[in-house]
Amino acid sequence: MNFEPSEEQARICRAVREFGGSLNSDMPARDAGAVFDRDLWRRCAEFGLPGLPVPPEYGGSGESLLTTLLALEALGYACRDNGLVFSLNAQMWAFELPLVRFGTEEQKQRCLPRICRGEWIGAHAITEPESGSDVMSMSTRAVRDGDHYVLDGAKTFVTNGPAADVVLAFATVNRELRAAGITAFLVERDTPGMTLSRPIPKMGLRTSPMGEVSFQGCRIPATQRVGAEGAGALVFNSAMEWERACIFASHLGAMQRVLEQTISYAKTRRQFGLPISRHPAVADRIVDMRVAIEAGRLLLYKAGATRDAGRNAVLEAAMAKLYCSEVMGRVVDEAVQIHGGYGLMKEYNVERFFRDYKLLTIGEGTSEVQRIVISRKIGCYDD
Repeated sequence: MNFEPSEEQARICRAVREFGGSLNSDMPARDAGAVFDRDLWRRCAEFGLPGLPVPPEYGGSGESLLTTLLALEALGYACRDNGLVFSLNAQMWAFELPLVRFGTEEQKQRCLPRICRGEWIGAHAITEPESGSDVMSMSTRAVRDGDHYVLDGAKTFVTNGPAADVVLAFATVNRELRAAGITAFLVERDTPGMTLSRPIPKMGLRTSPMGEVSFQGCRIPATQRVGAEGAGALVFNSAMEWERACIFASHLGAMQRVLEQTISYAKTRRQFGLPISRHPAVADRIVDMRVAIEAGRLLLYKAGATRDAGRNAVLEAAMAKLYCSEVMGRVVDEAVQIHGGYGLMKEYNVERFFRDYKLLTIGEGTSEVQRIVISRKIGCYDD
């Protein structure tokens, strides 16, 4: 098995690293003010990032999943705006690819070129105030009315919601059917009856706007339904497989940068007459950080290679998500510990990573949900 990127993949990664480094101006101020910079978003689109996995006929470049993951790892390494990178990933995996797979030709031609050009921002809205991990118990309703549907309900924790131009929203046509009643819809920003909230203030990933989406008598044509009526669970599960398998590429790139910063600090910080990097208690922590990042990378790229081969990657994606999310949290914690008091100071940036990365064990399915998925896939349950 060859673990080295091809010459073309290496070229793409070099270009992405160079571009990503140009996105870091005023980062501390944007983080402090929770500012989502739409100009930077457009620059990312002009460079081609949102379109990496999208077929060329819809405005993308049609790269393989593995090539896309390598490019996003390079972006995470070079770009310090973790929120911007997170928002890009959320759109790519939870909006773009489900639309590529399940959307009609008309839906894809209308939305995807605009998304790839950065003219539109896409959001995925499924979580509700009373249904988090149990998403299939949602109460948002979709009532058929001739050749239209009328949506009523509310969504929360919608990444990109406040800035979205189009939302992939989920509602039930019959709550008693649970998963079999869930249906997906495309709802554009100016649709009467849909309201997008202001960004919700949050601890980390502050430059990624997260908000609420509400529907009150929101009437949309049936042509904006994505997939068949009752197929929303399939659309959602496909999105989660993509997102769980792919979103951690950028996080691993960022963790590699945190590791390198930590090593550099440990080699210059002296205590008891030696650089702290030469004290076994510190060196061992750094070694564990390096091993964790490499193990996460192998799990992630196995999931990517599995999907590229056309095989189901639900198990591989869940394992990658579970391991990477939990281990990356420990990597950041170790980085703060090694920096000591300076690790709590904003000028060293690791405190921001500490805030940003708590979300990893919650978003895209909590660690507890991933363990349920894995246990089912490896035969712990008869069903």
